Amino acid sequence: MKLNGKVAVVTGASSGMGRSIALLYAKEGASVIVVARRKEKLDEIVEISKDYNGTIIAMQGDVSKKEDNEKMIDLAIEKFGKIDILVNNAGIMDEMMPVGEVEDELWESVMNVNLNGPFYACRKAVNLMIQQSGGNIINVGSIGGLNGCRAGVSYTASKYALLGLTKNIGFMYADKGIRCNVICPGGVDSEIGVGISHPSQFGFSRVKLGMESVPRSGSPEEIATIALFLASDDSSLINGAEIVADAGWTAF
Repeated sequence: MKLNGKVAVVTGASSGMGRSIALLYAKEGASVIVVARRKEKLDEIVEISKDYNGTIIAMQGDVSKKEDNEKMIDLAIEKFGKIDILVNNAGIMDEMMPVGEVEDELWESVMNVNLNGPFYACRKAVNLMIQQSGGNIINVGSIGGLNGCRAGVSYTASKYALLGLTKNIGFMYADKGIRCNVICPGGVDSEIGVGISHPSQFGFSRVKLGMESVPRSGSPEEIATIALFLASDDSSLINGAEIVADAGWTAF
């Protein structure tokens, strides 16, 4: 078991990549705090994992709120005495709106979930990991943080910033035994697009131009295997890196 005895916190764990990551971590022996807004979905994960090698504990929370990001780290300490792995997976899409159309409310909503939440969680976790002489942070970004038009301006800017946050943490705390990397998926089968209700027609028409070169969509389970690798000692030399998982989309 690659994560035997490790303690992890995974956000956005009610579905998609977060769910798959949490379940795989538990299979590999980790004790996992799963965080999301939908408590009933988290309870399903707890039930599924009952016979796994590790343990899963559910916490209903909203990562756009500073207090919930801090609370989930505190819960890991309360239940298991430490935090070894933090996975900032929770994220939301924008409405494909370019800068000329986006309103303050949408911009702030996307930034609060995609950037501010991970920032608050990283800040809390890093200070504990320093005391523990090590730890591992995995942010889930996007190839939207490597390219200019995989979504609207809010999502794109948030994922670019998450990449910068990752690299800064990776180098700043490298000599403290803390690693920080970011997974940059391309298209993945998930619920992230469910929140798109009134997409910008102009923005979508521009984003659509790049969609024709997508080789295929990935599965949440494929991303989970990358998250397992990054959380394990197998990736001990990898720090401050972006791991692209897009079936070759950005290679076009």
